[in-house]
Amino acid sequence: MLRTQISLTEEQKRRLDTLSAERGLSLSELVRQAVERCYGESRDAEQDLRRLRVGFGAWVDQDQADQNEAGEEYVARLRSGSRLAGR
Repeated sequence: MLRTQISLTEEQKRRLDTLSAERGLSLSELVRQAVERCYGESRDAEQDLRRLRVGFGAWVDQDQADQNEAGEEYVARLRSGSRLAGR
């Protein structure tokens, strides 16, 4: 393994320290995992497309009334808090 040195903001370091304690992983391991997730060879366009296809149609079984609700009405209902009262 190669060694390298990076500069982090105080907030980035704080987040890494918190994750390190929660997960029981070293800072180095957290950085390696993040690099692999973002830039690793295992990530390719085909894999991303497969993931998108799996989620496509996830809302098909939604209540018909919800499907007919216009986008602006939906946002207004969410903002009003009426979703908590069951409409």
